[in-house]
Amino acid sequence: MRTPETHAREVAAALPARQATTVPLTQAQDMVLAADIHAGFPSPRFDNSQMDGYALPQCAAGTYPVGPTIAAGTEPAQVLDGPLASACPIMTGAKVPDGTAAIVPIERCEPQEFLSPGGRITVPKTSPGQFIRRTGSDLEESALLAARGDKLTPVRLAALASQGIDEVEVYRPARILICTGGAEIGHGSAAIPDANAPLLTAMAHRAGIDVAGYITTDDDPQALELAFTEAIAQHRPDAIITSGGISAGKFEVVCQVLDGWFGHVDQQPGGPQGIATFHNTPVICLPGNPISTLVSFRLFVAPALGWAPEPFHVPLAAGIEGLPHKDQFRRGRVDSHAHILGGASSHLLAQAADATHLIRIPAGQRLEEGQEVEVYPL
Repeated sequence: MRTPETHAREVAAALPARQATTVPLTQAQDMVLAADIHAGFPSPRFDNSQMDGYALPQCAAGTYPVGPTIAAGTEPAQVLDGPLASACPIMTGAKVPDGTAAIVPIERCEPQEFLSPGGRITVPKTSPGQFIRRTGSDLEESALLAARGDKLTPVRLAALASQGIDEVEVYRPARILICTGGAEIGHGSAAIPDANAPLLTAMAHRAGIDVAGYITTDDDPQALELAFTEAIAQHRPDAIITSGGISAGKFEVVCQVLDGWFGHVDQQPGGPQGIATFHNTPVICLPGNPISTLVSFRLFVAPALGWAPEPFHVPLAAGIEGLPHKDQFRRGRVDSHAHILGGASSHLLAQAADATHLIRIPAGQRLEEGQEVEVYPL
């Protein structure tokens, strides 16, 4: 059997190379960068004032003559004759003139108002560099601003815009078909509703993957083969993601229709897995129990076709016994510790409704409270 890491590499290798495209920054939210971006200039680009107040030539308390006002966007050299020699009104974000020792906020001055040149303002003692945002204190010139594979969050987009960047090279969102179903799916007395299509759709959206269409199966191999053929011709997907039909049952229709690798991964839930092609389209085959589908998509599909946060380590909130030969991916929530929610079985969908992470329990280990575990954000 394969490890989860081995299977993740095999899934990625079976999929086509991701295609890059250039889009305006205003259309790039939640897309994934296809190339590193470095800062073209430091940020801040120049020393600037953190406060509305007075720029002072020294830090000593006292009464100073008032000089010209330095507004945001004004070059100080255009209003001053040489380095700062008086207390000049300065606005937040304004470029700090040469010779400035510190900025004192207007509310600490006497009087608490901006005086005209020639007036006199009394200020308290200040610390050197007080309320001055130094050049490059946020980002140095040529520093890595955003890396290939980063998701373009609102703050990251703002950081790019602050560098004068108005378009970015991103990966084109992959397009998938979702195939779910089975003869048991329906609304009869012995049937169950389809939970996996909505689950996969939501997870694809979160990963930045477009769902081009849906295929349903009723365990008829010929009907499924025809549905695959028609859907591929209509939607031209990058991949098909199936859920169910690959285990050891009598009616495992996906295995019957597809040629490829079908086997087991050393994990619970989500042991049965498959990788195949149909008419030159990759097909990633996931097990059909809802929690198995969730775990498998998060581990194998989202990182390969879209984006998923990197796993990290936190202490366990309570001890737990691992399985003898398989890693477990329990559902839970994470704060300063990892808290397991609900049972281990792969049908316990409602018990996982509040889960925010998968919590990995290594095979053959007894973990005590406080031991660190690897967690995968959902």
